[in-house]
Amino acid sequence: MIIRDLALNRFLETFQVKIEPVDELFSYYRCALMEVETKFKVLNEQFALLYDGNPIESIKTRIKSYDSILRKLKSKGFPLTLKSMEENVFDVAGVRVICSFEKDIYVLESYFLSQDDVVLVERKDYIKNPKKSGYRSLHLLIEIPIFLSTGKKMMKVEVQLRTIAMDFWASLEHKLRYHKDLTDEQLILLKDEMKTCATMCKELDQRMQYAKDEILGKEDNT
Repeated sequence: MIIRDLALNRFLETFQVKIEPVDELFSYYRCALMEVETKFKVLNEQFALLYDGNPIESIKTRIKSYDSILRKLKSKGFPLTLKSMEENVFDVAGVRVICSFEKDIYVLESYFLSQDDVVLVERKDYIKNPKKSGYRSLHLLIEIPIFLSTGKKMMKVEVQLRTIAMDFWASLEHKLRYHKDLTDEQLILLKDEMKTCATMCKELDQRMQYAKDEILGKEDNT
């Protein structure tokens, strides 16, 4: 709590604003997260009824930290204002949807984006086009309305869809990459090892998908 308060104080001092407008804007982001999370929970429930299975293993939501927002604005050279934050930092609100199988990701994406109140702003497919590090995930930047006492407000939310294997790799890679006191040699070795692990995770996803489609699929048809 003390660390959070210090970060909030730095944020308020840098932006030269009082806490009330900050609390108000961040409450809007939390409302947007609830809207998106509910949509995926409803889809998961519907899939359970129609197909006797849940494509979603878990849903995680987060609001970007005050310090991370400041670093991003400074690194991009944007003005340090709330208006600038809202216009230029698109991942303040983030939802991570962890799926069982790779095909589930694209099925969920299709149903999610077909909803008439979800507006796709940007799509980055790091599953079909992985990053050099080996990172794999489907990123959707969307706008979604929240309904306030004063009217409707459109809010941006970044949605990441991954398999369990993709999330496992990304979570551990992040912890290892930001480990303190690594030498240049260790960083190079770590980079190579992470690429190897990413290939193994991709192969695991492919084999699991094969098991579902070819082995279990044949049982369903008998």
